[in-house]
Order: sequence, then structure tokens, then C-alpha cells
Amino acid sequence: MISDTPDVLLTQPLAEPIDAQLVQAYRVHRLYLHDNPQQLLDQVGPRIRGVVTGGAKGLSNALMDQMPALEIIAISGVGTDAVDLHHAAARGVRVTTTPGVLTDDVADMAIGLIITTLRRLGEGERLVRDGLWGTVNLPLARKVSGIELGIVGLGQVGHAIAKRAAAFGMRIAYNGRRQQPEASYRFVADLVELARSVDVLVVAASADGGKALINAEVLDALGPDGYLINVARGRLVDEDALVEALREGRIAGAGLDVFTDEPHVPAALRDLNQVSLQPHRGSATLQTRLEMGRLVLENLAACLRAPV
Repeated sequence: MISDTPDVLLTQPLAEPIDAQLVQAYRVHRLYLHDNPQQLLDQVGPRIRGVVTGGAKGLSNALMDQMPALEIIAISGVGTDAVDLHHAAARGVRVTTTPGVLTDDVADMAIGLIITTLRRLGEGERLVRDGLWGTVNLPLARKVSGIELGIVGLGQVGHAIAKRAAAFGMRIAYNGRRQQPEASYRFVADLVELARSVDVLVVAASADGGKALINAEVLDALGPDGYLINVARGRLVDEDALVEALREGRIAGAGLDVFTDEPHVPAALRDLNQVSLQPHRGSATLQTRLEMGRLVLENLAACLRAPV
């Protein structure tokens, strides 16, 4: 028999005010805090009606199938690539996201990574913190304003990046599944050709297709003076090919907020000075996480009919 208070499984922490509201409306089980996740699922899996998770973490089919009463997977994020949508549909499980609210933050992160990487801000900060200013000469950086910028995926985030880039006088081109005639930017149907024609290539595409878009051929086209920025999903970049290209100087540098096997980042990327790294914090501002959480609560309530 299903309890009047729905059981909800939480796979990762939420902002404290959102967590408090979740606890008021539901019986919450925290998978991310349990020493033995399988033991917890054995105990409460049959009662779970909702799962709250992140876009990168998602929910595997194996976990999904341990919850026969599951009605909704509420993703705090926009990506659905970590959930098998066909399997969820076959089970009658709704999958919801929080679109729109994280666009500005992710676009800001992209611009921040461009500036940090090209201007070598990370190296400069480390030099000052280590007390080496005046004893070590840093190489000259790359000017940011006026560069040729290529955007892979001109969706909401891609458009927001382009808007910000235009303020820096950047000349913008893009690649995507289709040309967008309403956009004033140059469309390049071939990704290799786009990489060959720009100084910086920003990955902002959806990862729903699952395959790596940025491979050795694209990196070679970007060239020894080119930079790669990724604020989408780690799996969209062939990480081994990227490490090799960076080590061999076949591209100038990279700014990365996402990785193939998070939170594990290859040592080679951590050791390279020309790489700027962030721990997948594209939407990690208080204002945006609260708004994302509010949408998660609304989505749960619409499905489970619990008050928020």
C-alpha cells in the first residue's frame, strides 16, 4: 500500500531551503549519504515514487528497476542524457528538467573560461600565491577581444554565449543540427571546417546523442593557436585525444567545466598549465540553484500531488 506521504529518493544534495521544503512534503531518503546504497534500496526501493537527481548523475536503468512504484525522475538541470528516456517511457515514468533558469550561469562560465584560459589567469594567480612574482616570467597571454569564436550547439546556452561574446567584439560562427536563419551568426555545417576557421571552439551542445563530437580531427583543425572550451558534457569530447593534443602542442589550451568520468579528472589535464579546470559548476550560483530547486519541487508536486 502506498503511503499518503510519498517516498522520494535524493541522489545528491540540494540547496538548503529547497531541501527543507522537500522534507516537509515527502519522506526523503538520501542515497548519497548512505554507506550501503544497495541496502537502502533493498529497504525503501519498493516505496519510492519520485527520484530527484542531477543532469550529469541521472538514474541508471538498474536503479530505476529497483523502484517498481516510481512515477517521476525530477532532474535538477537540463540534460537528460544520463537517463534512458525510452526505458523510462516503457515503465510509465515521467522525466522532468529545469529548463531556462541555468542558461545565464552556464554562458557566464563559458566566457569566464575563455578569459581565464586565454589570459592565463590561473597561472598568474598561482605565481602570486606561491610568492614567485618578480622571480618567474610568465609567457605573454592571448588577447580575448576580437577573436573568432566557434560555438558547437546554438541552443539557449549557445545563444547566450554568443550575446556575451559579441560584447567583446568577437566574430561568431556556429555549428549545429540545422542552420538557424534568424541568427545573424555564420553557420558552418562541417564541424572540422568550423574548428579550422576559429580561434576558440566552445562546446555548448546537448549530449543526448551520446557520442563524442570533438575528436582528434577536430582538434587538429583547431590547430596550435586554437583553444577548446567545454561547458556542456564531458562525453562530447574525446578526452584521450584532447590530452594528447595538449601534450603535443597541437592546440594551445583548454578550459573545462565538465569531464568524461566525473569527479575523476585525468592527471594529465591537472598537470598542464595551459588548461583551466572547474568542478562542473556551470550553474553553481545560489540564485540559480534555488530557482532550479523550485522547479524540481513544482514538477514533483504536479506528479505526486504533494503540496510545496
